[in-house]
Amino acid sequence: MEEQAKKSRSYTGEVVSDKMEKTIVVNTKRTYMHPRFHKIISRNKKYKVHDEQEAAKIGDVVEFYEGPKLSKSKYMRLARVVKSHS
Repeated sequence: MEEQAKKSRSYTGEVVSDKMEKTIVVNTKRTYMHPRFHKIISRNKKYKVHDEQEAAKIGDVVEFYEGPKLSKSKYMRLARVVKSHS
C-alpha cells in the first residue's frame, strides 16, 4: 500500500475476467462532456490488474491503482474489493 500513497491515480471498476493466475481484467466506465458538441459521452477501458491473493472474482467491484510495470500490459495493482458479487 506504500506505492499507492506515491501514485495518486486510482480507479474503480468491475471485474470481467479472473481466468489468469494473479491477474484480473477490470472494465472501467468513464463519462465526460464533449467540448464542442456538449454531448455526454461514455467510454469503457479494460485494465489488467495484479491480484496477489486472488481475492477478486467475476462481477466484483474493485478499486485499483497505478504502479511500476509488472509485464508488457500489466501496471495496475489491486487495492481492495469494494463490493463482492456473491
